[in-house]
Amino acid sequence: MKMLIAGGGTGGHLYPGVALAEDLTTRQKGNEVLFVGTERGIEARVIPELGYPLAKIDVAGLKRQGLVGLLRGLLKLPGSFFQCRAILKRFAPDVAVGVGGYASGPMIMSAWLSGIPTVILEQNTVPGITNRILGRFVNQVFVTFESSSVYFPKRKVQALGNPIRRALLENFLRSKLPGPSEVFTILVLGGSQGAHAVNLRMIEAAGHLGELEGKLRVVHQSGAADEEIVRRGYTEIGFDAEVVPFIEDMSAAYRRADLVIARAGATTIAEIQVVKKASLLIPYPYAADNHQELNAKAMVDAGASIMLVERELDGPRLAQEIRRLYADRDRLLEMERAASRVGRPEAAREIVDACAELVARRVS
Repeated sequence: MKMLIAGGGTGGHLYPGVALAEDLTTRQKGNEVLFVGTERGIEARVIPELGYPLAKIDVAGLKRQGLVGLLRGLLKLPGSFFQCRAILKRFAPDVAVGVGGYASGPMIMSAWLSGIPTVILEQNTVPGITNRILGRFVNQVFVTFESSSVYFPKRKVQALGNPIRRALLENFLRSKLPGPSEVFTILVLGGSQGAHAVNLRMIEAAGHLGELEGKLRVVHQSGAADEEIVRRGYTEIGFDAEVVPFIEDMSAAYRRADLVIARAGATTIAEIQVVKKASLLIPYPYAADNHQELNAKAMVDAGASIMLVERELDGPRLAQEIRRLYADRDRLLEMERAASRVGRPEAAREIVDACAELVARRVS
């Protein structure tokens, strides 16, 4: 089977597609994958590093771009559709999958117009405008949250979860890596888009956790832009933290963690579920349709997370929540169990199976 995976821009959109590619290409010799993205998205760096082919189209966003940005995006659409048609003719996919991001819209519409089976993934509780439109045309819609189903035709929707990379799936069946006795490890994921405030609040919180010196270990993914600010912040308050711009081995980082502090993007949440970790979630307040707060609320309702709203958050409040969970290991364990109950480790396999069924129906 030949699968085209369109979209990206951020890791939250791209990595579910990577999980599908991993499953498809390892299950049978001859299966092929082609990613389609843009020059500006994270896919331009990540996909070649992973060894998958990447075709690029020139497309820009339309929503929240201002009048000039909107006009620029609209002017690019005709050219992007010509590029998409050329890619389809060259690769001739059996199925096209949209994972979200700028490239997803024109590529999936082009595939649908060409009679190719099409599907989209919706990772968030509230879909964006592109997926709401595409949902009217594509053959199937795979959602992470059951509540998302109401935005799409009922006959097309399956709630199969958010695909997770294979390197993280091993954590679902394995215990935490052994660490220093009595050391409580906090993993801060401040490297995502819009996570500058998370980085700053964590530094402030560290300044209020002096009584736990020697008992806490902080691993802080800062993102490249904030690395120096975060590193200097910890140094100035005398807090010994491990600061890195990007964590290559996320599997090991998750396994060592007792608590994860992060934004509430859908892929981060899916990873937290599968690796079975308690979490403090700080939703990005400017996310489209406030979807990160709704994502976090779903985790809170499941008993797996604590949500801290950014407008009400400061260093002392974050330190207080960390201190409470450090002291209450029973609650921490229950949050881990709750996360595992809502995790969907088989999402990638099930979605690829569903795509294969679509292709088989078309052939027959």
